Amino acid sequence: MNEDIKNLILQKIESYNTIIISRHIRPDGDAVGSTKGFVKLLKDTYPAKEIYLVDEDFSDYLAFCGAEDTVTDDVYENALLIVIDTGTRKRISNSKYPLAKEIIKIDHHIEADPYGDINWVEDFRSSACEMIADFCLTFRDRLKMSAEAATFIYLGMVTDSGRFRFEGVTGETMRLAGALLEYGVDYETLFAHLYTEDLGALKLKSYVYDHIHITKNGVASIYMDAAIQQKFHLTLEEASNVVGELSDIKGSLIWVAFIENTEKQQIRVRLRSRFLGINDLAIKYHGGGHNMAAGATVYSVEEMNALVEDADRLLGEYKANHEGWL
Repeated sequence: MNEDIKNLILQKIESYNTIIISRHIRPDGDAVGSTKGFVKLLKDTYPAKEIYLVDEDFSDYLAFCGAEDTVTDDVYENALLIVIDTGTRKRISNSKYPLAKEIIKIDHHIEADPYGDINWVEDFRSSACEMIADFCLTFRDRLKMSAEAATFIYLGMVTDSGRFRFEGVTGETMRLAGALLEYGVDYETLFAHLYTEDLGALKLKSYVYDHIHITKNGVASIYMDAAIQQKFHLTLEEASNVVGELSDIKGSLIWVAFIENTEKQQIRVRLRSRFLGINDLAIKYHGGGHNMAAGATVYSVEEMNALVEDADRLLGEYKANHEGWL
């Protein structure tokens, strides 16, 4: 099945003269890396085709990856649209996607909305970039992989796997990452962009550590309201990334970042866990994602507190019935 669908996708790509690539709203490293890498690879392989990357959102964190394209509505009429790393149609960062002639979905999230004419979904993968790497290397004799394309794809594999530490990382993940390195991935420059921090970022970490709330059973949470975002000059994406600062607290197996979005009058939620799944919890609060990494949305402080209480109850039940969780 896997080989059949990859062959079908390549046939579709080769049959279209116009191809549009899109990803999810609030793009992360996997969304950016998979789409940027795939576009570069397709342009190098098929220089006569019109290939565009359309994204109506933006990530300051990944601005070093470059800008996207703008196309007119008529371009969609005879175009193949490939949406990568996007579980549901409401999260597609391209409002014009229904105008495309055909849609291919390539995704690694738990299947909830098979919106494509072709849906290639492998929720056991650590990243969408892992799927793109698999696709590209399957057809390495027909597709032209450059160092730039490989670097973009490697970017998504590194960030979505927590530098190869998260659930879903397998021997196949590492083999694919190793194969990308053979194409000349510039990982030193890439890691400098991703992981060096200025003094302001370090001061933000200090604030987070001083304001973490820990529940009885060990749920760690932080609320980044609009005033704090303004104080530290944070974008919503930068404020959301503080969830990673909660992950190393011993005994805390669920960590949550709440980020106020005054423009949309909602509170964005980043949920992460170790050992136990939190996707069902995310779904309860207007979200979803992976078993141990998901997003949600709440609309009041009361709902925010309710989510923490549910998470605490979930973690308490897990600890009562399991040993060896540190």
